[in-house]
Amino acid sequence: MSNASNDKLQTCVSFIVEQLKLRHLHSSGEGSPPFFLGINGVQGIGKTSLVSAIADRLEEAPHHLHTVVLSLDDFYLTHQDQLKLAARHCDNPLVQHRGQPSTHDLDLAVSVLSSFRARRDLWIPTYDKSAFNGQGDRVQKAKWLKIGGGQERSIDLVILEGWCLGFRALDDANLAACWKQAIKSLQGSQDYRGRLGHHRLVDLQFVNEALKEYDVITDQLDAFIHLDAEDLQYVYEWRLEQEAGLRRSKGSGMTDQEVVNFVNGYYPSYELFTERLRTGVFKGREGNQLRLVIGKERDVKTVLQV
Repeated sequence: MSNASNDKLQTCVSFIVEQLKLRHLHSSGEGSPPFFLGINGVQGIGKTSLVSAIADRLEEAPHHLHTVVLSLDDFYLTHQDQLKLAARHCDNPLVQHRGQPSTHDLDLAVSVLSSFRARRDLWIPTYDKSAFNGQGDRVQKAKWLKIGGGQERSIDLVILEGWCLGFRALDDANLAACWKQAIKSLQGSQDYRGRLGHHRLVDLQFVNEALKEYDVITDQLDAFIHLDAEDLQYVYEWRLEQEAGLRRSKGSGMTDQEVVNFVNGYYPSYELFTERLRTGVFKGREGNQLRLVIGKERDVKTVLQV
């Protein structure tokens, strides 16, 4: 697939159906685990709405695929555990709030995915981002979504989406080289637009080291869709648009400066890990990743299968 398509939904659905057919050819038949699909995209790119539309479309004829959607956000640390993490690394601004690798409960995520794979009854956690004045917290287990327990249809497809899903850690030399280049750009130009150069190498190393543990999630995926911003800087405008919409509809929300500060906290990881994601998250498995290059108006500029 090399031609651009403006129908993100149909392009993604066609890719997923193709991957499922390939999986069926090599599966052991009845009792096989669900198909695990990962989806990555920067904030504001339209990831959540697209994922919802994909799930709805696949549930309908002619596919009739029982689909469950998860978000990596569901697995953020509890408020208390996030506070403890922040206190242990009080000099690292990247982990003073939820978001970066190290701020998720990976044991919980692995447990949920393993239960899906074994087709056991399970409970999907829910995270309330509005708790503690926006700092967020996991809701009580009594309010989690239960899967199983007499459901007539087995799960065919599990979609897991997240802003850093699929990121792979860099080796020490590449990480240091990226940081040194960012420092050079920051010091040599007043037009520097990145955030990487504003952080200490040791703080980036902490996030990079934590990211290695996320391979246990990525390696369980059967296929991957990357909603790739043509220019990473679009994330600022997209998040500003989103928040303005929230203020209009709910009467409250972050100010423009608060939105910029919010995105700044995520941006170093976009700078570090996006390029490798573009080349494919699966080593030695060509064709299992769809990359949609998204323009400023959220239209598809290029469609690539890697």
